[in-house]
Amino acid sequence: MKHEVIEKNIGLMLLLMILCVSIGGLTQIVPLFFEDVTNTPVEGMKPYTALQLEGRDIYIREGCVQCHSQMIRPFRAETERYGHYSVAGESVWDHPFLWGSKRTGPDLARVGARYSDDWHRAHLYNPRNVVPESKMPAYPWLVESPVDSSHTQTKLKVMRTLGVPYSDEEIANAKQSVQGKTEMDALVAYLQVLGTAIKSKR
Repeated sequence: MKHEVIEKNIGLMLLLMILCVSIGGLTQIVPLFFEDVTNTPVEGMKPYTALQLEGRDIYIREGCVQCHSQMIRPFRAETERYGHYSVAGESVWDHPFLWGSKRTGPDLARVGARYSDDWHRAHLYNPRNVVPESKMPAYPWLVESPVDSSHTQTKLKVMRTLGVPYSDEEIANAKQSVQGKTEMDALVAYLQVLGTAIKSKR
């Protein structure tokens, strides 16, 4: 029988498995590159400002993404707690995107404008000042550390090559717009914009 030939030849079986998985994967993945819902920004969305973009890099550098997902699933338990479920159009300008499933801490996809800047500053400086049971580490050095503006302009240029619609003026003013700001300022600016492109139903 033909299946016996395949079952007794591990190399042939491996080749056929790779072929099947490749075909299945391509039929699922390739169409997404051509669907507007995955490639079109949600209405009213704006690119991150230079300060917000620097804050996003600090968010990644400090490992915040390891404990906080930015992906609300379309289930009632999720939307009741966090707000409108996440849609691909919110992340088309994110490189890399920060969707995920890790929730040591709460999801932050809709944290923007939910708390004041002062709350975020106090929380990042020492989380237990505002949430006594928090397991989150403190980040007091962010208050004193100035934003490194030496690569800000380059970051915006690179993002533009990836499709983010930064203007020449925004790129030209990028370095100046973050000078004198601390890493705390940048991280709070980033957190305050998360999820604000879609109005929450909460």
